[in-house]
Parts: sequence; structure tokens; C-alpha cells
Amino acid sequence: MIEAIDLKKFYGQHIALRGLNLAVQPGEIFCLLGANGAGKTTTISLFLGFIAPSSGRALVNGVDVAASPDEAKRSVAYIPETVTLYPTLSGFENLEYFATLAGGAELTKADLKACLERAGLREDAIHRPAKGYSKGMRQKVAIAVAIAKNAKALFLDEPTSGLDPQASNEFSRLLEQLSSDGVAVLMATHDLFRAKESGTRIGIMRSGELVDTLIPSAIGHAELEERALRQMRGAD
Repeated sequence: MIEAIDLKKFYGQHIALRGLNLAVQPGEIFCLLGANGAGKTTTISLFLGFIAPSSGRALVNGVDVAASPDEAKRSVAYIPETVTLYPTLSGFENLEYFATLAGGAELTKADLKACLERAGLREDAIHRPAKGYSKGMRQKVAIAVAIAKNAKALFLDEPTSGLDPQASNEFSRLLEQLSSDGVAVLMATHDLFRAKESGTRIGIMRSGELVDTLIPSAIGHAELEERALRQMRGAD
């Protein structure tokens, strides 16, 4: 589970995050919407331990990230907007390397290949150098790392930015597969359509606060867009 308890982050006089309270249960896909500077990336960075909170707690699988960063990281996988792989290594070799770093040395080559296949990487791409991979293919390797690691929590920052519609749809299906396995997913995004299609809940952030929470299955696309834009503008 992913949980924020009165989580705050200040930079001098600037308040990046003000008292966030949030819980994402196993199997949930929680999408954070908001304009640039709303606090989405700050939230993700606090859960990943990239920055320290000014106060409050960020918990992953019951572990306080700031107090026990190494223990927390064992449960976590992260997919940034742009996934970086070693270009001269194949998708398989990249997965083998990152899985070993994550403590998955006991996985066999067959296990690793199965992770890539489950993530949707084509058979003819598995052993090709990653320098020729599209963004969608690099993301599939990152998903395979999460599968190999048996991550309990997955954090994503603008993962569908720059993807074509087919790749974006494939990525959404992969997220849904992981959620069906009980992975808790927290995704920062500007993509209202994908948030509506894939999310089990949507949170709208403004000026470092979570100002609204929606159930996407209960509203239409037009209503979601209107409500999100109104909240981002701060209108009543």
C-alpha cells in the first residue's frame, strides 16, 4: 500500500506540498492530475526517497521511506517520463542487470524472458540493442523490471507523454494487469483520457494540495475534463 500522512514539502518560503493525506490500496490505480507545479512530481519524489519531507510521512508497504529508504525501495518500482536503458545492451541484458541490482539474482534466464514477454516486448526485440527501442518498448522493459522485482508499489511520472495511441493503450493494459496482481499504482499525468480509462480513482492537485478525488467510472469524459479544469483554475 502507498500512504501519505500529512505530508509536506517546503523550499524556503515556497510550499510545494501542503499536508497531503492519501492512501492507495493494493490493486488500485490512483491518477494524480494537475497543472505544472501542482505538486504531482513532488509527491512521487517523496515516495521514491529522491527528496526528504519537511514534515509528515510517506509510507510504502508500511515502511517509512525517509526512515528506512533501503527497505522501502525493495517494494518499489518507478517509471519516469523517459526510461533510460543502456543503449548497447539488449532489452534482456538491461533487465538482467537491473533485476540483479534489485536483488533478483535467483531469477533464471527463462524467468527474465518470461517477464519481458509478459510486459509485451516482442520476441524479435528482446535480444536487440536498446538503442533502437521506441519509448513504448523502453517502458515495457521497465515494466518487466517491476515484474521481476515483484514490486508492491509502482510510481509513474507522465508515462504516456509522447506515446502514440496504440502504445498508450498497450501501456494502460499493462498497468491493469499489474493492478490485477495486487500492485498499488500511483501515476502523475496530464492525460485525462488515460486517467479516465485506467484509473480506479483520480485525484486533482492544485498549489500543493489534493483538492478533489473522483471515481472515473462514475463520470463521463466531458464531466471529468470540466471538473478537472475548474479545480485547476481554482474556480468555485
